[in-house]
This record gives sequence, structure tokens and C-alpha cells, in this order.
Amino acid sequence: MNQPTPAIVTQSAVRRLPRIALFLFCVAYVLPGFLGREPWKNADVSAFGVMLEMAAGHSGWWNPQVLGVAVEETGPLPYWLGAVFIKLLPFLSAEFAVRVPFALLLALTLVCTWYTVYHLARQPAAQPVAFAFGGEANPTDYARALADAGLLALMACLGLAQLSHETTPDLARLALVSLMLLMAARMAHTGHRHPLRSVAIWGGALVALVFSGAPWIAVTLGGGLLLILWLSRRNQDESDALWPSDEAPRRDPLVGSAVLLVLVVAASAFNGHVPVPGLQTALNEVEWQSWGTLLVWFTWPAWPLVLWTLWRWRHQLLRPHVALPLWAALVSVVDSALSPERDRALLLALPALAALAAFALPTLRRSVSALVDWFTLIFFSGCALAIWVIWFAMQTGVPAKPAANVAKLAPGFVPEFSWMLFLAGAVATGAWLWLVSWRVGKHRQALWKSLVLPAAGSTLCWLLLMTLWLPLLDFGRSYGPISRRIATLVPAEGCVLADGLSQAQIAALQYHGGLKLVRTTSGGGDNCQSLIVAPASLASLQQRVEMTHWAFKSTVSRLTDTKESLLVYQRVGN
Repeated sequence: MNQPTPAIVTQSAVRRLPRIALFLFCVAYVLPGFLGREPWKNADVSAFGVMLEMAAGHSGWWNPQVLGVAVEETGPLPYWLGAVFIKLLPFLSAEFAVRVPFALLLALTLVCTWYTVYHLARQPAAQPVAFAFGGEANPTDYARALADAGLLALMACLGLAQLSHETTPDLARLALVSLMLLMAARMAHTGHRHPLRSVAIWGGALVALVFSGAPWIAVTLGGGLLLILWLSRRNQDESDALWPSDEAPRRDPLVGSAVLLVLVVAASAFNGHVPVPGLQTALNEVEWQSWGTLLVWFTWPAWPLVLWTLWRWRHQLLRPHVALPLWAALVSVVDSALSPERDRALLLALPALAALAAFALPTLRRSVSALVDWFTLIFFSGCALAIWVIWFAMQTGVPAKPAANVAKLAPGFVPEFSWMLFLAGAVATGAWLWLVSWRVGKHRQALWKSLVLPAAGSTLCWLLLMTLWLPLLDFGRSYGPISRRIATLVPAEGCVLADGLSQAQIAALQYHGGLKLVRTTSGGGDNCQSLIVAPASLASLQQRVEMTHWAFKSTVSRLTDTKESLLVYQRVGN
């Protein structure tokens, strides 16, 4: 017998968030970070360098390389996107051209999250209690209101902002995981049409995830989603079956999806792309305290709502509207604990966590909702005020202490006033103040209202950082300044030998500095008149370069990080 749903929702509580407001939310979140900034260290500029090499024909498309050395990422698909757009948009700067497909990937993630929650909320087990005399929420309106809330929950997550605005494989994986979850939700929805289309898109996302460097995630996530759909179908009554019995043999989406999954696993295993992780070794290396701290702040404010969802919907844990996003979240959370780059692995869990968080709202008490509002108001207003105060101090020197701190952390930075950046920040702040006044006013209750301030506050702070603080962040987080300084120390023409440089440093020196680099291990730098060396490789440099032919010229450090420096040498003999 089915357990009763914990959701008690009236029709008046499922008002739709105005579409223009939701669209402006998304635009204000997506565009800042993709416009006007330089590639940042390390993953952002590293991936950009690979795309440049591909577009220039210096790297194979199936085996991404930088100066003849294969990159650490095994999946070439995200690099193909950037390289293709560099070639398709030659009238744009390369750093802007590569951001076009990745901005679309972030937009795809937001769209997939909305429709995922919509289809999950249409599940019979997810519907609110039917009232004796009517007045309960209409199923479609209820699903749309929860979908709005899920999208707001995703944008409110603190960990999404920076990593989702980088041109890295992580953003491609995020979009593909979101797409797989959406197609699973569509296949679970009893009334959705075009099942074969869902299977095809699901399979395409699965294959693309393998070619984006996440085969283990693709196999584990895909297998778990199919198992949940199969179990839910078994447990349904004939009237609630996913497909009519006369259509099941020829239009069963689970059979097609399972076949695709088996083919992907077989092909990946044959090519050695699905290694079994050393679980015991990985668990022994986990720093549980730091990982727990990351989990708390990275997924805030979704995780408290997720816990509430799991408690209130505990009798429906095996139903698709809870089980599908829960499995997707668990796969990424576990992968984060075992991965060396925990934040980037945890990024893939955010759409699923946002979907789970949305289902907390129909069961949330008003006192808890008010607590969320006040905490959000204080937290994000404080953050926005701090951003404005420090920006004002950078421009005027008042207050003196913040200005001194900026000068200490970014020596050599000269702030410049930009009317365009200032006006963008001012408009966003004005919109926040208006929204706060609207939220504290007396309005009819709506399911999504508790997440308006968290999403708006997160968007506001990200937009302020990407406008008011953009010159400072570019100065501190870009390799552009150090690359341009090194370019003034070496001959304008000819090649430059490089030894021990990271992929990110190579990409920046080639793009920002315009240098033609040659690795010391390639044996083709006999005519190079300059040598750039990372200090860590200096001890073994003599094994690759005859140092009697080189004279030390300068040490160039990043102005915001004196520990990261490069040594420049000049040839003095043959």
C-alpha cells in the first residue's frame, strides 16, 4: 500500500514565478564571469591552452596535447567545443570564442534542472494530498512551482558560481549529468511523450560523458538510474505503468537505455577507460574534516533542505521523484570524497541536490521559511556591503584599512574606475534592495518564495565580484601580468625554451605573452635565445640543458604570489 504524501499544498500556493523575472535571474547569473575577464589559473587557462593548440593544428583531436605532451584529462570532447568555436568565430578573441559554448552549457544545466524537477513533481507519489472538498494544487501548476524552486535552489548554491563559469571539462560534465538526470525523469513520468527520443538523448549524454573524461561517473550514474526506473516500474500498479501494456514490448525506454549502457561499458572497458578505483587506498587518503567542511559550504543552502526532504519523504525514498536525484547526488558526493579535486567532483551533485531541495518546500513550516529568509538577508547583504566597501577603498583610499589590505595582497595593482562596471553593480544592488522590500512585505504564500532571496543574494554577490572586483581578480588570478612582463625580457622573434612549466603557465605565455615555446626535452631548441625555467626543475636542468651556454637574466614572480615565480635565462654561447 502506498504511503501518504507529506505535501499539503493549496492552489493559491503554486503561483508561477513571473517568467521575465526567472529569465532575468538566469541571465544575471550566467553572463557575469563569461564576459570581460581573462582566463584564470589553473584549470581555466590550462583547458584554454589545449583548445588553442587544437585550433592551431598543433595537437591531435583524439589525443589532446600541449607542446607535444598529452594533457592529464583523457576526455577530448570539451576541448573540441572550444577549438571548434575558435575556428568558427575568428572575428572574436579566442578567449571569448571558447566561452560561447560553455555559457550555453551552463544555460543547458539550468534548463535541465527546471525540467527535471517538473517531471519528477508530476509523479503520482510526489503529488500533494487531495482535499475532501477540493482546493488542492493543480498537478501541472504544482510541478511548475516546484521547478521554479529547484532552479532557484541551484543558483543559490555557493559552490556553483566560479566553477560553472570556467571553460573546463567540469562544466561539460555538469551539463551532461543534468541532461542524463532529466531524461531519466522524463522516462519516469507516466504521461511524457516521445520515449525513444528520451532514450536517444540519454544515450548520447552517456557517451558524451565518457568522452568528457568521466567514464566511471557515466557507468555508475547510468546504471543506478536505470535500476531505479526498473524497480519503480515493477512496483507500480497496471494503471500507473510507465507505458501501456500493448506498447511496452516495442517502446520500452528502459530496454533501449540498458542496451546503450551495456554497449558503452563494453566499449569503454575494451579501451581501458573504465578503471575500478582503488577504494581502500582512496578511503585511507580522505581528509574527512576538510571534505566535510567543503560539503557544507559548497552545497549551501541546498543541503539543509535536502536533509529535510529525506526525512519528510522517507516513506517514498524508493519512488522516482526522490530516488533518482538522490542516486545522482550520492554518486557525485562519493566521487568527491575519493577524488583529488573534491570541489570539481562535487559540482556534479548540485543539480540533483537542488531537485531534492525543491521537494522540501511543500512540507516546510513557515517559521523555518522565515528563518531561511532572515539568515539569507543578513548573510548576502553583509557580503554585498563588504564588496562595495572594499571597492570604494580601492578607488579612494577610504577606509584606510581595507585599502591597505588590498595593497598588501595585490602589490602593484592600480585600480581604474569603469562606469560600465559601476553601473552594472549599482543596478544589481538596487534590484536586491527592491527584492528584499518585496519579500518582507505581505504577499500570498508561494512555494518558491523561500528560495528567492538565497538565489538573488548568490547572484548579486557573484555579479558584484565580476563587475566591481573584476580588475582586481584578473590581476590576482590571471597569468596575464607575469606573461606580459616575461615577453618584454625575451626577443620578440624566435623561439623560447621552456623547462618544468605547468600546462597553465605554458598556455598563458603562449597566449598573453605571444611566445613560441619549445620544450627542452623535444630537442628542437638549438636556435632559441631565451630559456624559461620553473624553480622546481632547476636541480635537474643540467641533465637537459648545457648551462654554460646560458646566463641568468631575471626572476619574475606573480605579484600576488611571490612563491610562484619563473626564471629567465639568456643564451651567451653555443
